Amino acid sequence: MSAVNEAMVRSVGWIGSRLVPFADAATEELPLGRLLRLSLFQVTVGMAIVLVLGTLNRVMIVELGVSSSLVAIMISLPLIFAPFRAIIGFRSDTYRSYLGWRRTPFLVFGSLLQFGGFSIMPFALILLSGDTHGPMWIGQVAAALAFLLVGIGMHTVQTTGLALATDLAPPESRPKVVALLCMMLLAGMVVSALVFGALLANFSQIRLIQVVQGAALLTLVLNLIALVKQEKLKPDLTAPDIARPSFNESWQAYLNQGLRSKRRLLAIATGTAAFSMADVLLEPFGGQILHLSVGTTTALTATLAIGSAFGLWLASHLLDMKSDPYRVSGFGAVTGLVGFVLVIFSEPLLSWAVFAAGTATIGFGGGLF
Repeated sequence: MSAVNEAMVRSVGWIGSRLVPFADAATEELPLGRLLRLSLFQVTVGMAIVLVLGTLNRVMIVELGVSSSLVAIMISLPLIFAPFRAIIGFRSDTYRSYLGWRRTPFLVFGSLLQFGGFSIMPFALILLSGDTHGPMWIGQVAAALAFLLVGIGMHTVQTTGLALATDLAPPESRPKVVALLCMMLLAGMVVSALVFGALLANFSQIRLIQVVQGAALLTLVLNLIALVKQEKLKPDLTAPDIARPSFNESWQAYLNQGLRSKRRLLAIATGTAAFSMADVLLEPFGGQILHLSVGTTTALTATLAIGSAFGLWLASHLLDMKSDPYRVSGFGAVTGLVGFVLVIFSEPLLSWAVFAAGTATIGFGGGLF
């Protein structure tokens, strides 16, 4: 019987390592259970992306009647903070602490910022829509503060969370660990899109408050679960008297690698901006142009994330076959162009199916990119 049990265990392990995406990212230093628990911070980031760039983007324009220009300003606030991720990562690398934690303080602080932003956001949006007896600027300032808090918290958590994952994983498994974390981000987007779409199918202001504040509480709980007993105390890395390079010195060292590094940064910035525009535009497009419901457009965000997951899986497979990463990324950008064309033509055709196909294609191209 013991021989049969051992054979069954080996069979289950063989199947799991081949059928479960990136299951082979686990190592003795970072077992799969611990890695999946750590990846919960990516789930909350995915939930925040869906809520801010998808669901609330559409709700503000269609249901609450906020002007598109004002909505664009509000949802751009989290994105404006994105370039500062380089500084966040650098600060967590060089953090001074007698306790020995480098990443944990940033993860806790970012989680609290996300929680605070989501907690005040639904009330701020109601004021922003004009449902108030006070001056309009109060709603504008409150909404801007809410979006800014969520954005700062989201970028802080994701940057330092990825840094912590690479600290824990051995060098040879880091690419697969990062790929697994990206898959968990997409999984969080898919599940969140479906849940938010179902909860807001019958829209009301009370329901909006319940959904967004529920997301705030879930964000805090999942991030704390992800963080517990992950980072080991290493006072030798955080001692205040250790000499550390400045951010400018580190930045110049990267740029001095040559023209290739600068071209890479330009390509990443341009492509990321393009696919981020898709995140911002798709749900309002479906609501205003094709007259789709909140539930339907939020479900399309899940379609975008599923397409991204397939793109990420294909990219991982191609890179395992030693394909040129720049060619793979370029093919992803071209695929994204095809998706945008489909979205554009969904309006004269008045076809939600073409719109859905374009959304999935954009997601697939983004995953490859």
